[in-house]
Amino acid sequence: MAIKDHSGKGLGTEPSARPEAEGYSPDQIKVLEGLDAVRKRPAMYVGSTGPDGLHHLVYEAVDNSVDEHMAGFGETIEVTIHIDGSVTVVDNGRGIPTGMHSIQKKSAAEVALTMLHAGGKFEEGAYKVSGGLHGVGISVVNALSEWLEMEIWQDSQVFEQRYERGKPTAPLKVTGKTKKRGTKITFKPDGEVFESLEFSFDVLAQRLRELAFLNKGLAITLKDERREREQVFRYKGGIVSFVEHLNEAKTPLHKPILIEVEKSDVMLEVALQYNDGYSENLFAFANNINTREGGTHLVGFKAALTRTINTYAYANDLLKKDAESLTGDDVREGLTAVVSVKLRNPQFEGQTKAKLGNSEVKGIVEAAVNEALGTYFEENPPIARRARKTRRIASCSSWRGTRPAAALPATPRLSSWMAGRCRFCSWSRSGIRGRVTIATPFRATVASASRLS
Repeated sequence: MAIKDHSGKGLGTEPSARPEAEGYSPDQIKVLEGLDAVRKRPAMYVGSTGPDGLHHLVYEAVDNSVDEHMAGFGETIEVTIHIDGSVTVVDNGRGIPTGMHSIQKKSAAEVALTMLHAGGKFEEGAYKVSGGLHGVGISVVNALSEWLEMEIWQDSQVFEQRYERGKPTAPLKVTGKTKKRGTKITFKPDGEVFESLEFSFDVLAQRLRELAFLNKGLAITLKDERREREQVFRYKGGIVSFVEHLNEAKTPLHKPILIEVEKSDVMLEVALQYNDGYSENLFAFANNINTREGGTHLVGFKAALTRTINTYAYANDLLKKDAESLTGDDVREGLTAVVSVKLRNPQFEGQTKAKLGNSEVKGIVEAAVNEALGTYFEENPPIARRARKTRRIASCSSWRGTRPAAALPATPRLSSWMAGRCRFCSWSRSGIRGRVTIATPFRATVASASRLS
């Protein structure tokens, strides 16, 4: 029956009058139980069903092991690609809890592997900082695997359980005794879900290398039984070693600069180094997650770098007072930098965590980098002495007035300044050295890599 207002205009029809021929009935509202939602829409959880999504399964399993390391438990992680296409991830952390869950009435390990949004990352007691926040990581791996076998070494006992397409074949049981501690997860991706089941050693190596750089002292081993290949990643220098690795094929203009800050439950590490190239190479991480699309931590770093360089340049007559300021593109030319933040409650966009959204992080990073770099530039005597020479950059006749405007950028490039020379002049100066420890509210430390062990 049609419904009309007092003017006679139609307002629609009563629910009972809608024709069933439309094909949309109450019974068509489906509720997906357990891990069915993951298998129905896998791309929502791992990004895609192509190679990226396939490798994301390994990342999720490894991230749990890294979280154990960050919590102070476990120093080694082993990842093995088997001949049959399955992958094993082993750590020496505390092991997934094996006791009976008081509410779910099954083992806590089974709860973690079969229920979305179940895990130890929601309570503050288990993990101070972690990359797994949503409680869906290992359960997604389980859901999208043809089979998964879990082995836990805990309290001198060996616990085992097998799953097939997310469903347990039997309860968790004790199968032996051991002196080891940790967790072993072996899984084979499901060919019904993924377009390809071929793991790339190089793709996995890149991510595992990143994790080793970001977690100083953590040893990660990658083995490939298909080609009898093995590589171990362990870096005492942390993200400083990361920057040096990124600049390996380039000519660095100075030793890497390291900034370490802790404020308001946010731990910040920044390492940066300029090279003689013209492209920027920036990597941003939040709780070890590679935030490929950036986020507030990267925005804060870029803003601070531009402001600090301009402030120092004007204060020391590197640029004339009426000269155009250096732009963000200018100061990042030839820059290689790694920005890593670790915080208790990061806000990521989606399960793939490609972008950090915490608004408070931008201000913390910007203030810390601005203060630390500013003090480094001001208090490092070699830089101060060379700065008096570099005023020629802004007034150099080769730069202003005598060359076609189209042939020159709007402002002198920072990589030339860091190298100690103007690209259009013949003079040069020596490299950057020294160490500055800054007593600030941020407890920031800025050091040259030559003093790091």
